[in-house]
Amino acid sequence: MSVRHALLALLSEGPKYGLQLRQEFESRTGEVWPLNVGQVYTTLQRLERDGLVESDAGGDADEGPQKGFRITAAGSVELATWLRTPPDLAAPPRDELVIKVLVAMHLPGVDVRDVVQVHRRYIVQLMQQWTRLKEDADEHDLGFLLAVDAELFRLDSVIRWLDAVDGRVARAASDPPPATAPQTPAPTLPRRRIGVKR
Repeated sequence: MSVRHALLALLSEGPKYGLQLRQEFESRTGEVWPLNVGQVYTTLQRLERDGLVESDAGGDADEGPQKGFRITAAGSVELATWLRTPPDLAAPPRDELVIKVLVAMHLPGVDVRDVVQVHRRYIVQLMQQWTRLKEDADEHDLGFLLAVDAELFRLDSVIRWLDAVDGRVARAASDPPPATAPQTPAPTLPRRRIGVKR
């Protein structure tokens, strides 16, 4: 989550104080990701250092909560670039659950399908909690509803992956791979005849 760019987005609406930025960040994101005020001021210091925001006093961001900040022209360019640049999704994230299952598959005495079911039950409980929050939410609280939708979709994909793991492990147990045969050289493919018939 880019707090840095979220703060730039809030400042693009006009000058704001640090505490105000924290409150608006939490309100806009459905209060799903609480933000420490210390993180707000640390981020503002870095943005000011990089010339992306400027403050009323033009000095240190530690002066207090009443110090106002505004976005600079360079900050506006940075924000516009961020909004239109897809996040890096090319490399798979280092997922603890995936690593746990892959490691467990090679541990003697560990029932991988049992590990899968333990995590599956936990994630189903999480989905039920999020669903209850969604049902109780104000239907006009669009930020919160979108954040809950994202979390439910993410957890649903984890459930589907665990189901796939369970199925593959069960099939592998009932149909183990054949013993390794002595390697033979790969057949040489005939060369394609090149030429034009006359």
